[in-house]
Amino acid sequence: MNLLFAWRYFRAKKSTNAINIIAWVSMTAIVVGAAALILVLSVFNGFEDLVKSLYSTFYPDIKISPASGKTLTLSASQLKQLQTINGVHAFSLIAEDKALLENGDSRILAYLKGVDNNFSKVSGVGSRVEHGTFDLGTDDHPRAILGSGIEYALGVEADRALLPLRVYLFRKGTDLAADPTSSLSHEAMSTSGVFRIQQDFDDNYVITNMAFVKRMLGLQADEYTAVEVAVTDARQTESVRRQLNAILGKGYRVQTRYEQNQALYNVMGTEKWFIYIVLTLILVVAAFNMVGALTMLVWEKQKDIHVLKALGASDGLVQKIFLSEGLLLGLLGGGSGMLLALILCLLQRKYKLIPLQGDSFLIDYYPVKLVASDFALVLTTILVVALLASWIPARKAAAQAIELR
Repeated sequence: MNLLFAWRYFRAKKSTNAINIIAWVSMTAIVVGAAALILVLSVFNGFEDLVKSLYSTFYPDIKISPASGKTLTLSASQLKQLQTINGVHAFSLIAEDKALLENGDSRILAYLKGVDNNFSKVSGVGSRVEHGTFDLGTDDHPRAILGSGIEYALGVEADRALLPLRVYLFRKGTDLAADPTSSLSHEAMSTSGVFRIQQDFDDNYVITNMAFVKRMLGLQADEYTAVEVAVTDARQTESVRRQLNAILGKGYRVQTRYEQNQALYNVMGTEKWFIYIVLTLILVVAAFNMVGALTMLVWEKQKDIHVLKALGASDGLVQKIFLSEGLLLGLLGGGSGMLLALILCLLQRKYKLIPLQGDSFLIDYYPVKLVASDFALVLTTILVVALLASWIPARKAAAQAIELR
């Protein structure tokens, strides 16, 4: 019954036109607030998905690294056990360290990542080669795929470089203080291509042949710096991680993709909640308009309140009527705002209406991703704000004494 009264009061013509104006202004503010929340959260979701996809291109599903030190040892039997784990699609052995790369007068420090032939099965770097080919070469004739930032810093064209790069690495187990020159390995390395993923990787990484890096570092045949694992199904990641821990023991660190980038994921989660809180302030401002509109409606409907109470309506029923009126304003405004946001997001996805300024991005438009939980969160927020805004006017209406003339 209270909903019926609320709907009639919403539709009914008011004796004072200002009541209608304030009501529509408050509902319009809710429409704008709801649409803004959905639009901004959807754009944030789009960028979040883009960043995660870029990081997932470089980082594996699971990474095995030494619990301490720089290298780990894996025997032939352990490697065979890794192949038999249920859920493991493939794994790649890694030898990585920081190196000095030199091309004429240009020098740069970069992570030299040596990988084996299985690397393309666990990583998407090969699919991000901008020009040239993903060719690792051999132990004796290594070739490298440079990050685009490394290519620019060295002043080379990696797919057509005529002269090889000079590579300098410190060998494992040597005494740098005693004889720096004998501790330093230096060899030539040709280039075969360039990858472009994201600035963090493009400016810091070079991919090359694992055997070549192991030889320069002076690693033994069963020594590596990491193992990267690809799982058959993302839902099996945790199961595979537990099996790897059981096989390898405490001397190894086994991390999922989330654990490898925990700081990044935490920051993105915090940013999303911060954006939500800031935009919710728009709804709080709209709530002030709603308090005014409902207060004036209570004043307008004093006679109706008195009649209802004379007919036996309780204070609780009167209060519910005006609470329902506030929820109705919130529901209509919130629903309209979310519908507007949905239409705009679909148009943006299809027609790329709003472009990104500049030409340094991987995409040229604002990405959007619609998430059902965002709609539920926004609707719940609007209803809570509407309920709180209508509480004081509803209490005033319920507290009025019967006065019939």
